[in-house]
Amino acid sequence: MTLAQMLNVILSCATLALVTVTLLPLWHHPHWLVRGLDFPRLQLATLAALLFLLQLCWLDLELGINGILAGVTLACLAGQLCWIIPYTPVWPPEVKASNNADSERKISILTANVLTPNRQAQALLELVRQYQPDVLVTLESDAWWQRHLDTLQTEMPYSIKCPLDNLYGMHVYSRLPLENSEISFLVEEGVPSMHAQLRLRNGVLVDMHFLHPAPPSPTQNPESAERDAELVIVARSVAGRNQPVIVTGDLNDVAWSATTRLFRKLSGLLDPRVGRGMFNTFHAHYPFLRWPLDHLFHSQHFTVDSIQRLPSFGSDHFGLFTELSYAPARGAEQEGLDADHSDRMRARSIADRQNVSAADVPRPGT
Repeated sequence: MTLAQMLNVILSCATLALVTVTLLPLWHHPHWLVRGLDFPRLQLATLAALLFLLQLCWLDLELGINGILAGVTLACLAGQLCWIIPYTPVWPPEVKASNNADSERKISILTANVLTPNRQAQALLELVRQYQPDVLVTLESDAWWQRHLDTLQTEMPYSIKCPLDNLYGMHVYSRLPLENSEISFLVEEGVPSMHAQLRLRNGVLVDMHFLHPAPPSPTQNPESAERDAELVIVARSVAGRNQPVIVTGDLNDVAWSATTRLFRKLSGLLDPRVGRGMFNTFHAHYPFLRWPLDHLFHSQHFTVDSIQRLPSFGSDHFGLFTELSYAPARGAEQEGLDADHSDRMRARSIADRQNVSAADVPRPGT
């Protein structure tokens, strides 16, 4: 086999592999191998672009089969970009920028997966004192982390605590009053969520939902079924509410996946990252393997003042800091994604397979 023939074989095999990883996530099968391909779309788009350049440089595109290979690669590149491009500044923002300077109508939230074995609590506490969030949400926080986080209680006297050593502990500390708080295990034993009403400085009550469903992985859940069910029932529980709503946490899913899009469609909640950036919060230690796992969604009652990824504090996640303004009149003009009949049927199927429903989700204050 000549060098040219060998190169053709290599590029052909690379194209076939690219087609496989591009098309496989379109299959809604919950196996972790399938769902895991939702995550590295930016990386796959980069590889597709490099492969296309190699084909342009090394293949004789006048030959029909080579032209087809290059066209297929370009189609895969376009397919990957379609998923991620809304999370770049070239896309119109989904949430309006705030034009309100009234501090009584603002809320800031720092969401941080601390990584249970991480012992750099002081680094996180310094970020809290630097950014002064109204609400701190920690995921994977155990009793050791709780002892250190409790030093914030002078400044943040309202809290919800669920220390666990199974990587699913969760804590909320707040400067603003938390009312009707509840800890719930919606789908899996040992995987909590937290639900409460938070009273803004102007007296408005906001329904808060803090989530950290288990990821699809060969070491935890071989399928995404449990994660998907939790997201679906929370989305259905908040849909159509007139009450302001915020959902935040480490959803163990990327912003652009079909499951997170289904969550947005069903809930009617908005994503302030759309049109602003990806804000890749994981993996903090590997710059070329990063995607957005930590999320904040909100109802139309809010506009966004700022959203940013914070510096590393020793975890495998970066913190996500978001500041919103309560502006229902201005926010009423904002539009998210709409669910159709097939979306609602898919959501029902996901929930039914886990024998859970929107009625299982606490509705604070009702």
